[in-house]
Amino acid sequence: MDRIHAFGEPFSGDALGDLDAVGLVDALRAGTVSAREVVDAAIARVESVNPTLNGLAYEAFDRARARTELRRPYGGFFDGVPSFLKDNVAVAGMPTMDGTDAWDPRPADSDGDFARAYVGTGLVPLGKTQLSEFGFSASAEHPRLGPVRNPWNTEHTAGASSSGSAAFVAAGVVPIAHANDGGGSIRIPAACNGLVGLKPSRGRLPLDKDMRQMPVRIVHNGVVTRSVRDTAAFYREMERVAANPKLPPIGDITGPGKQRLRIAVCTQSIAHEASPEVSELTFKTAALLEELGHRVTVIDNPVPPRFKDDFLLYWALLAFALVKGGPRTFGESFDRSKLDNLTLGLEKHAARNLHRLPLAIARLARVRRITSRLSADQDVLLTPTLAEVTPRIGHLDPTADYQQIVDRLIEWVAFTPLQNVTGDPAISLPLAESASGLPVGMMFSAQLGQDARLLELAYELEEARPWSRIQG
Repeated sequence: MDRIHAFGEPFSGDALGDLDAVGLVDALRAGTVSAREVVDAAIARVESVNPTLNGLAYEAFDRARARTELRRPYGGFFDGVPSFLKDNVAVAGMPTMDGTDAWDPRPADSDGDFARAYVGTGLVPLGKTQLSEFGFSASAEHPRLGPVRNPWNTEHTAGASSSGSAAFVAAGVVPIAHANDGGGSIRIPAACNGLVGLKPSRGRLPLDKDMRQMPVRIVHNGVVTRSVRDTAAFYREMERVAANPKLPPIGDITGPGKQRLRIAVCTQSIAHEASPEVSELTFKTAALLEELGHRVTVIDNPVPPRFKDDFLLYWALLAFALVKGGPRTFGESFDRSKLDNLTLGLEKHAARNLHRLPLAIARLARVRRITSRLSADQDVLLTPTLAEVTPRIGHLDPTADYQQIVDRLIEWVAFTPLQNVTGDPAISLPLAESASGLPVGMMFSAQLGQDARLLELAYELEEARPWSRIQG
């Protein structure tokens, strides 16, 4: 196994150490480290590991250093903590390439709605991180940009689409990084890289204009972190700069909840049963929940099989709009011949099935009724985050035949799309490990607006079964 070890050895004495984001805030406020020292340490770590992990899409190191020279670079709780934004949101002065090289880079004129709120928490972006092309694949393996590799074992994928962010956080480059999720893209890389990944309730965090205009708002912004307290602190701080009054506030969640929950467990996805190894690990997690006093019930998957076809068609519609509108959206340099087989195959799938879209979208809109009915008897649903353990680089090769890629995606990513459609919150926690030593994520979901319940449960599970980390 070719594992990137913590950079613990070469970086054991730098300003970052093995601190999480909240720990760095404490150190910065105590004066034991400075913002410049922390940012310089993170940059050194990026430069050391990126040749192997390939998570960097755009570097803004000088800009980050300049921010630390200001008396208060941004303000906010995380003031001075280095981070990254994913390369599919607008950031002033940085291009947005969406994981492809199909057009010439153009710096954005201004921050998008999400980046404006993100830096309002005080986080210092060092640049942007890599993703799969337009976020369509669950593995970033671009034929020209190269694959993003998993720091636990670099022969395996880091997941996607928020692959670069997850790889850097897991490796200890930064403690927290932006991720977003249109079909599992926070939770999938969190599961692959041994991280905490909360896809929040729909509307919890701001979206840029292009993502707000989707017929079904499946995309949700968030972060990946190494600790539950970092994720909880991030959502607390985002409520201070961009609260949504239509949702119950999360507030300041600092530990486990006292309520014992009714938890349904399901290892049957919309495609098939999870692999024997993943199913066994899921039931071990269910047993832990029972030991903690929660009431666990095994259920069958309540979602109709048609869901996967409807979601795939909607996913394909997004590719259709991007490819057909490429020159208008991305400029005259847009070259569709540089797009990968998955993007082009999805575009063709949508073109052949446009007449089926209205009914597919209508059925997707009704799926939330199913989870609402489930919530009458259950507080939380437990499933594996992914149906199988993390595959090797090449399993989702974007130069392969389109049907092969899609079939393998559906087999692997069979649990996460549901909450993108319903808008319900879901969190992946690294509670298990495969026989080969790779992290295996367990996913917990709740009703819309109940993000706080998931964070309280996450704290409880983190205390009961602390997870392994590369860093620290």
